[in-house]
Amino acid sequence: MSKWLLVDGFNLAYRCFHALPELTRPDGFPTGALHGWVKSLWKLIDLEQPDATLVFFDLGESADRVALLADYKAQRKPMPDPLRAQIDPIKQLTRAMGLAGIEQQGVESDDLLASEAVQLARAGHDVVIVSSDKDFAQIVGDRIKIMLPPPSANPKLGWRLLDASGVREKFGVPPAEIAAYLALVGDTSDNIPGLDGVGPKTAAKWLAECGGTLEGVIAKAGELKPERFRPQVVAEADRLRLNLRLTTLNLALAGASPEWRTPQPQELVRLLDGFEMRSSAAEARRRYAAAEPVPASIAAPTPTEQQTELF
Repeated sequence: MSKWLLVDGFNLAYRCFHALPELTRPDGFPTGALHGWVKSLWKLIDLEQPDATLVFFDLGESADRVALLADYKAQRKPMPDPLRAQIDPIKQLTRAMGLAGIEQQGVESDDLLASEAVQLARAGHDVVIVSSDKDFAQIVGDRIKIMLPPPSANPKLGWRLLDASGVREKFGVPPAEIAAYLALVGDTSDNIPGLDGVGPKTAAKWLAECGGTLEGVIAKAGELKPERFRPQVVAEADRLRLNLRLTTLNLALAGASPEWRTPQPQELVRLLDGFEMRSSAAEARRRYAAAEPVPASIAAPTPTEQQTELF
């Protein structure tokens, strides 16, 4: 079986944008995220040596989750214009590097990526998800791990691999309880309000005492401690159930059928030179001196219906 690297595109793009200074081309076009993007992908590929890499991007909002909660992600600020200007070039560079891209209108890339990861794992492949998004912790298992980026406060830690034991250490609950945990504490990044006053330690304690499920916590509301939360859990049970629907990744999507590409060294160097990224252009010449096609043995499980778009 094969090893797959699944990249949360916007998550990595934002990290690259904020991690590097505001680099620009002589004409003022921003290039900081482009520098970080290319170097990060090369670094990750060197670290993990995957047989195949897929990059996932959002195309608009998640229709299903917005239907459940109108304010879903409504608090997020618009993408900074300098980063927005670099998204299409990021996709151009990704194609030229020989990597397959996946995106679908109205479907959150987290769900596309998670569905693909689970299907690959079930088929016996190993999967490494590149993202700092805590939602992916719910699908970590024997064959699925998360590659966390270096923390901005301590970049010397470097990229870190998170397995099931790491999820429990980080959150206080195992992967199977992450969605319920997030339903209780909330998720500010997605504008999902948790139970007022309930923090990570309390949520983890309740789940440990109530069978590891949100319904277990609701059923035992009269026994919860601290006692002040008992009437609150009863009164807000339906909202907590709604939270759980929002925090649970959709794993029922059809698998992707990537349009496999081979690296295009000349096109990649042309793009890098055009963005005044000369050191990366030199690295590209070295890396892709003998580009080879993706082996047929790493083909993804065949979906029943193609639902994704390729960039």
